[in-house]
This record gives sequence, structure tokens and C-alpha cells, in this order.
Amino acid sequence: MNGNAKTGAILTCLSLVFLGLAAAFLSNSWGHPPPLAPIPLVDAAFTNTATVRVSAAELIRTGGDTSGLQCNACHDPSKPVKLKFDDKQNLILPTEHEDIVMGHGQHNRNNNCFNCHDETNLELLQTRDGRQLKIEESTPLCGSCHGPTYRDWERGIHGRTSGYWQRAAGPIKREDCVSCHNPHSPKFPSRAPAPPPHPLHGAPPTSTVAKGEK
Repeated sequence: MNGNAKTGAILTCLSLVFLGLAAAFLSNSWGHPPPLAPIPLVDAAFTNTATVRVSAAELIRTGGDTSGLQCNACHDPSKPVKLKFDDKQNLILPTEHEDIVMGHGQHNRNNNCFNCHDETNLELLQTRDGRQLKIEESTPLCGSCHGPTYRDWERGIHGRTSGYWQRAAGPIKREDCVSCHNPHSPKFPSRAPAPPPHPLHGAPPTSTVAKGEK
């Protein structure tokens, strides 16, 4: 075998070797890494951006069902509503409103319909100083008693504000108090915390014992 033939044979062998290595790498012939555990989906309750409740203002704005806001559909405006209380001065709700849970304030001090509703027109609200407000204007009513929280709401500290931080770029929207709080029982229920970030490559190794510790 002359030199050219010998060189050709070596190059052919090397080519075959490299092709074999390439095929081995492509097929991962030296074993497969263990598959990563599937990442469970986060509960949609933690990613849903909708408010807990839908306020009257939002119902009216979006054309929703506002039949529940029409008090005079059942109540005669010419006949004043008389509230009933038990021997402990707890409000007795009529069967038509037995789905309402009264819990506004401590010791039942605010469980009186006419602290917020106007007794002369049930479809209006009234503040402590006698101002009448439409049913969709409930946030100023809340602010007439909860002044510090209302100021925080105005500044965007309390509640939810969306829109543009740069006011010149566009409007902002602040959700009404009743978009989160039930006006009859406004204490917000506790919620479970959202899950922590998922470790993509498994739990981190446990820390080794520091040098010198036993």
C-alpha cells in the first residue's frame, strides 16, 4: 500500500469513527438524564385578577343584572319600612333578606339598615351627615365612617388600582370598596398563601455540617 492509499484509508476510518460518535451523541447512547418532575399548575384562584365581588357601579357599567338593586320593585315607596329587633337589640331580617349576614362592626353596633340606606328612599344611600348617594356611589359612603382607610384608597395604598402610573399616558381605575368587601359583613376572610416557586431541578441539597461542628 502506497502512501496515498494509506492516507485515504486512515481518513476513511476517521470519518467512520466521527460519524459513529456523532450518531452516538445524537441518539444519546451513553444514557439519558432523569426526566424532570412535572410542574403542577398553580391554582387559578391565585392568578385570577377578578375582584372578589362585583360592585353595583360595575354591574350598571357593564349592563349586568341590576334587579337586586331595585328595592322599590318590592317595597312601596309610600310606606316606610319599620325595622324589627329582638330582646337583645339584634336586627331581625325578613325572610326576603335572610341570605344577608349582618356583621358590620363589633358588638352589632352597626347592624341597622338605616345607618347606610336612606329610610325615605331605599334605592339611595345616606352618609352620617345626611348626604344622599346613589347605590353605585357606595365608596364615599364607606369613607364617611372609615376616613383613614378612605384616604389610603384615594392615594392607591389601600385596595386595587389599575391603569397608568404616568397619568398623562392614560386613566387609572380604583376598585370600589364593595368590589372586595361585603357591605353587610365587610371583614375580609383570610386566604391561604400562594405556593412558593417550584424548584425546577428538585430540592436543593441539604447544607453540609460546618467545619468544626459535630
